[in-house]
Amino acid sequence: MKSISQKMRRDTLAFLLGNAMGKSSQRKGANGERELVTILQAHGYPVERGGSLSFGGVPDLTGLPGVHIECKRVENLNLYAALRQAAEDAQYFGDGLPAVFHRRSREGWVVSMGLTDWIQLYKAAIDKM
Repeated sequence: MKSISQKMRRDTLAFLLGNAMGKSSQRKGANGERELVTILQAHGYPVERGGSLSFGGVPDLTGLPGVHIECKRVENLNLYAALRQAAEDAQYFGDGLPAVFHRRSREGWVVSMGLTDWIQLYKAAIDKM
């Protein structure tokens, strides 16, 4: 389990890197979050954005019970780094199994998660049938 100071160090680093990130990259990420919210809401899920440029202070998106959403709207995703970030944040926020929702330009959304987490999610869904 991460300590508060480890989380603060990571958030500070994310903030500093965010300031170095171009405005167009930040805008692309925010637009990706809005787009994903619209899609999930259209399917009946009460998903909302956590906050603009929160740099780890709040989850990217909230409102999908049992799933921590890490939203990535990038051309070249380092999937394993994104999965690690999702797992750390899911543990920190305690909001569900970590999942990375991602897409690149002119492609559809994809959801990636660890196999053990997917098995847990699938088993819970099957048990409800």
